[in-house]
Amino acid sequence: MTLADNTFDLDALNRRFDGHEAQAIVSWAAETFGDRLVMTSSFGVQSALMLHLVKQVAPRITVAWVDTGYNFPQTYQFAQDLQRRLDLNLRVVQSPLSPARMEALYGKLWEQGREGLDRYDRIRKIEPRDRAFEDLRVAAWLSGPRRDQTEYRKTMRVIEDFGGVLKIHPILDWSSGQVDAYLTKHDLPRHPLRDKGYASIGDWHSTVPATASSDERAGRFLGLKQECGLHLPQTDQENQSRDSSGL
Repeated sequence: MTLADNTFDLDALNRRFDGHEAQAIVSWAAETFGDRLVMTSSFGVQSALMLHLVKQVAPRITVAWVDTGYNFPQTYQFAQDLQRRLDLNLRVVQSPLSPARMEALYGKLWEQGREGLDRYDRIRKIEPRDRAFEDLRVAAWLSGPRRDQTEYRKTMRVIEDFGGVLKIHPILDWSSGQVDAYLTKHDLPRHPLRDKGYASIGDWHSTVPATASSDERAGRFLGLKQECGLHLPQTDQENQSRDSSGL
């Protein structure tokens, strides 16, 4: 099943699900797409929420983790803890280009400005995700961005067409307070770097603690951007939208 095989009225779907409970959205997705539904996780600060929420509805859903090879040690430990605790059907996705080989060929891309970071993201994140989605024959993708995180995410809809895959955002309208309340209610762990001032966590070389006055993703990508491209369709229109917003 792909979007090409079925006619989805995205406007109608968004009218139907905008403001709905997150679990109702996940239930519809699981019933509609079956084993061709996948979710992604970065094992970041609040990842336990989406993993727990989705598992209640679709216990054996494939969880795809795009592992760059440059995560903090605490992230790898956190991912292992959540995999055991929640019994995740985890698929680790990586670039065929090892970190050492990439650095030998291109240098430390994260030190090469915005252009270097964009190339880094294409190599270590976007290509591995696209390849995994093709291998898994993904028809729909559950992901956890929220509108209050970045300017670009304010423009997202609950359900979108992402290059032929239906991209579904069950917690798009949740606030940070709602996230914290859910984690507390279900006794779910936070990322261990949260207590060290990290509001959003990516790779060790380009993530810094956020200040008290900054937004959640201000510490990402050395302040040069807020999106790695995983949530941005790689089209001229979307890239123009990203550049105009300063992301």
